[in-house]
Amino acid sequence: MSLAVVRVDDRLIHGQVVVGWGQPLGLGFIALVDDKVRSSGWEQDLYRMGVPPGIEAIFASVDEAARRYDDWVKDARIGLVLTGDIDTLIALSDKVPKLRRVTLGGIHHKPGRSERLRYVYLTADEVAQLRELAKRGIEVVAQDVPTARAVPLAEFAK
Repeated sequence: MSLAVVRVDDRLIHGQVVVGWGQPLGLGFIALVDDKVRSSGWEQDLYRMGVPPGIEAIFASVDEAARRYDDWVKDARIGLVLTGDIDTLIALSDKVPKLRRVTLGGIHHKPGRSERLRYVYLTADEVAQLRELAKRGIEVVAQDVPTARAVPLAEFAK
């Protein structure tokens, strides 16, 4: 099949990813790309508990994800690549020039961030990073669940 979505969600693997995205898309795997989680067995165990049977949880560093990306695209199962922050997404996009579309959702408030959509809060620097991705030909949208409209970057990054 192919990768259904490359998503940024600061909660990583949680109910909305598993139920909201996993079930409607018929996911066969979720590849969580995070250097810290990749090196922490107990964190991986925690995230695995949230993944139902039939969906494989894959944990990869940015470098591992870059090496495995083509395999994930060619996998017969439908997959979702998940990062927890814009910096990890940027690092992955730098190593995977084939990346063409990213979906933001569940990026929550923290100091310095302002609300762009009810489920996306970004700093000015994060907006600039996303605009750079768009200049490189990567479509950037925000979408909390697959049944919602994908909101283009130009609409929320003013």
